[in-house]
Amino acid sequence: MIFGSKPFDYSMYHALTYATILEMKAMMTFDPEHILVAGNTMKEAQALCQRQRKKATFSKSFTEGQCVFACVYVELHAEVCYAECLLQRAALTFLQDENMISFIKGGIKVRNSYQTYKELHNILQSSGYTHGNNHGHFEGGVKLGVGAFNLMISMLPTRTLKLLEFVGFSGNKEFGLQQLQEGSAESTFRSFLCNMLLLCYHTFMSFILGTGEGDVEDAEKLLQPYLKKYPKGSIFLFFAGRIEEIKGNLDAIKLFEECCEAQQQWSQFHHMCYWELMWCFTYKTHWKMAYFYADMLSKENSWSKVSYACVLASPVFCSRQVPGLKQKIAGKSLPTEKFAIRKARRYFAEKPIPLPAAPLEMMYIWNGYTVIGKQKELTEGILKTLEEAQAKLENLPRTEFTTDDQCLLCLLKGLCLKQLGHKEEAEHYFTLVLCNETLIKYDHYLVPNALLEHGLLCLEQGRKDEAIKLLEAAKHNYKNYSMESRTHFRIQAALHKAKGTGENGILVPSSP
Repeated sequence: MIFGSKPFDYSMYHALTYATILEMKAMMTFDPEHILVAGNTMKEAQALCQRQRKKATFSKSFTEGQCVFACVYVELHAEVCYAECLLQRAALTFLQDENMISFIKGGIKVRNSYQTYKELHNILQSSGYTHGNNHGHFEGGVKLGVGAFNLMISMLPTRTLKLLEFVGFSGNKEFGLQQLQEGSAESTFRSFLCNMLLLCYHTFMSFILGTGEGDVEDAEKLLQPYLKKYPKGSIFLFFAGRIEEIKGNLDAIKLFEECCEAQQQWSQFHHMCYWELMWCFTYKTHWKMAYFYADMLSKENSWSKVSYACVLASPVFCSRQVPGLKQKIAGKSLPTEKFAIRKARRYFAEKPIPLPAAPLEMMYIWNGYTVIGKQKELTEGILKTLEEAQAKLENLPRTEFTTDDQCLLCLLKGLCLKQLGHKEEAEHYFTLVLCNETLIKYDHYLVPNALLEHGLLCLEQGRKDEAIKLLEAAKHNYKNYSMESRTHFRIQAALHKAKGTGENGILVPSSP
């Protein structure tokens, strides 16, 4: 120990933890200075781990308990910390730089991290491995990395996965969830991180990138011990609110408000709550309050001002500010921002043509209809709003946007009717979108999404073969439309469900 120095100057775990906290801050603020500081601190943590890593290639006799001549105990922990640093540095690289070279560098870091976790997992499974005093912390680190990679890769669309498989990646959703569950159950340094990743998957990723079928009961079980121990912990109150929200219980509003009151240090955490509050009031069709939170986000937050502007749907705001608010990550514009900018173009004309149901269209992009479907009165309220929008549209002169707007309202009405149990009517509205495919001028994303929703409806009714046919058509017959990647994520999740596979249609053994 170096007396007078800071713990993170000589301790791998202190250094990694400190750098992780700074990275969380950078991810929340999107501030270039915070991103730079976090990146430099993570680089220093990685260098510390590098000095204590094993210099030679791993072998079957490389065990944690073996500390003769070489401190293998330390080396194994250094290896897992090094892999974690690589992964977090890659994430910061994607945020910090906008050129392709940096993007490639970030990709290389991800691949090196993946290969390291894979090798460490093989060591854990080898017959030569023996347990040391801190075996649990090492194994927990491996489970976190292996579980995270398997879960994330398994959710990718097939065409993306094929490219990743070419360079050595593979993913198994069930195995990934199992690894994270095991890591969460143990009392180790990374149990909390495993727990948080599972909560994110069940309450966010399964909704945004899937069909909205996260395990809410499992999420509640994971959260309960933390909420009991830290009843005023803002992050736990946030997840508690999110769980209630996706159950359709909009008493979640109180939890998000309580979450904001629980801490004042990070205003960006308040913004996460404002985002959820904005949608909660949208689900309730309390437009003034929804607009209030969208406006607050557009003024205070720098994550995606374009998206907030689209929810506000103000002609003046959209036409004057939206194009200048666009951001880039890894040299690429955010898909939701490109979508919002396309929608805002109709406000640029001398006589702006308003969007028929801007907040409800954005609600579909974020899979909000799965949430309102849990409560009949919420769904009926949204359906009433859509019917009012349709009546208003019918009384307006036809424009170049009319067919697109009619098809949008058909898709959204179909979703509401499906949630209310009116399956035949819902199918009728999805089919109407397909019948008008050649007449749609701008919103080409409506057709593959109508096929997706029609396929999910058939799947609910047990018409599996018909569902697969519709989903495959949505997957293969359309490209270069708005939010294409997100639609492909959802199609892939629906196909997994239809075909009963745990990952991207490829049987992967129990390995990372």
